[in-house]
Amino acid sequence: MDVSEKPGATAPLMTAWNVEAHTHLIIGANPLAAARCSKSLEAGAHPIIIAPETADLHFTLAEQIASGKAQWLHRGFQDEDLTTLGREEVDGVVDMVFVTSSGSHEISSRISKLCQRLRIPVNVSDAPRLCSFTLLSTYSDGPLHVGITTSGRGCKLASRLRREIASFLPANLGPAIDRLGAMRRQLWEEDHAAGLTDVALECDDDDITGQKHTFNNLVTEDDVAAARTRRTRWLSQICEYWPLRKLVSLTDTDIDGILKAYSSGQGNKQEENATTGISNKGKIVLAGSGPGHPDLLTRATYNAIQRADIILADKLVPAPVLDLIPRRTEVHIARKFPGNADQAQEEFLQMGLAALQKGKQVLRLKQGDPYLYGRGAEEFEFFRGEGYIPLVLPGITSAMSASLFADIPATHRGVSDQVLVCTGTGRKGAAPQPPTYVPTQTVVFLMALHRISALIESLTLPSDDITQPRVLWPKETPCAIIERASCPDQRVIRSTLEHICQAFEATGSRPPGLLVVGVSCHVLHKPIGQKWIIEEGFDGLEELHGEVNATGLLID
Repeated sequence: MDVSEKPGATAPLMTAWNVEAHTHLIIGANPLAAARCSKSLEAGAHPIIIAPETADLHFTLAEQIASGKAQWLHRGFQDEDLTTLGREEVDGVVDMVFVTSSGSHEISSRISKLCQRLRIPVNVSDAPRLCSFTLLSTYSDGPLHVGITTSGRGCKLASRLRREIASFLPANLGPAIDRLGAMRRQLWEEDHAAGLTDVALECDDDDITGQKHTFNNLVTEDDVAAARTRRTRWLSQICEYWPLRKLVSLTDTDIDGILKAYSSGQGNKQEENATTGISNKGKIVLAGSGPGHPDLLTRATYNAIQRADIILADKLVPAPVLDLIPRRTEVHIARKFPGNADQAQEEFLQMGLAALQKGKQVLRLKQGDPYLYGRGAEEFEFFRGEGYIPLVLPGITSAMSASLFADIPATHRGVSDQVLVCTGTGRKGAAPQPPTYVPTQTVVFLMALHRISALIESLTLPSDDITQPRVLWPKETPCAIIERASCPDQRVIRSTLEHICQAFEATGSRPPGLLVVGVSCHVLHKPIGQKWIIEEGFDGLEELHGEVNATGLLID
């Protein structure tokens, strides 16, 4: 990877190489050479040390050489080393070169030029301009490897950043990845044996673009191609939405239960005699968790989280909110995936009812607001019918707050004087009737990104239904996709109805997200001369976190 010392240089192409059985040439015998040798051995490569016999050999290198793990040539570097010391299958060319002496040495520059001429990856210590690649500061846990680079500008800082990131990851994440990988293979093998798929088990998609824009598409019985990958898509939803703390706690028994729940296609039914002999003293709270950031919880919902005996959370409730749950509290994440929403909903209702009948405090934690496209009223009606009146706590809905965090005023004097909130998906995945065009209206579409192409077509193209006359939306109407609003990985795609689908397909999906349409989208930001612009990240709420002094006041 090319690394430039110029400010604002292009980003390095970060990759993970399989170097098993490769030949690595290490020039030098100092502590850095010992570290490079250890890294090569960990990766399964064969290191060759080139250093004069008079060199002060680092003790770690001495041990590796004495054990036969590394080879030592007692001399200085020779140009032909690059094309004679390598593997036979690549005609003796070495696979990688590490120069551990200072980049100011003349030999370092000469080796770098020779390597780059021969297309051999080369790393020279303290000389980014001479490197074709740099090593990352890595954290490893089983199959998980996290790497940080500062492009040669701050190795100590890279090490600190690696430690900081690792401290936020739960313990035993590596074994959890192994278990999920085994479950993924088991799902594929069962589908393959049943004739549901005739394709090989694919490796994970490149994660640079994130989830495909079709990630949350509804899988119907008519969609044969999607149905073939339905089970692996369902597992992908678990990996995307379940908090890491929940994933690492999965046991083999839990995985067996998940597989059985999928195979049956039904929610867990409680035994009919579960209610006998138990008084109705349990309590239930229906609460909204807001758009994403935990600071946007209401105080009432936070208190409900702390006091609940069991929490039934939607899969879209973000991990930072779930991290507020005490470890003693029983937590369940909805097993909803496209095509299984009704069964998962029924499972949660029965699970909540069983807990109530045991006298427990139940919290049904929903994303956003429980009543705005959240089935809150349906759940209220269910539990009331069973003799339990829920306490309903409002939540800040992304329908209003997401546009705010994206610098889009829902209303603006002389531009927009009204707001319409719509769903992009009706019952059973049906397409709802699109709204007519009103120039002074801002429209927010929730649950719409999985069918954004069809939605845009319904807004801009005439319909065959002459019984529903409406004004079509101009294709140049400004719009924006807002994903993970208020969270650090928030993403905003600003465009127009003409280009928004192309932009979404190009960037991939980062659910949950919504679509805002209207002139107000370009009041504060306008992609002049561009079909779309993409804005990553949001840390505005972090600025409010200060230090509290002895008087209880917040200070900077």
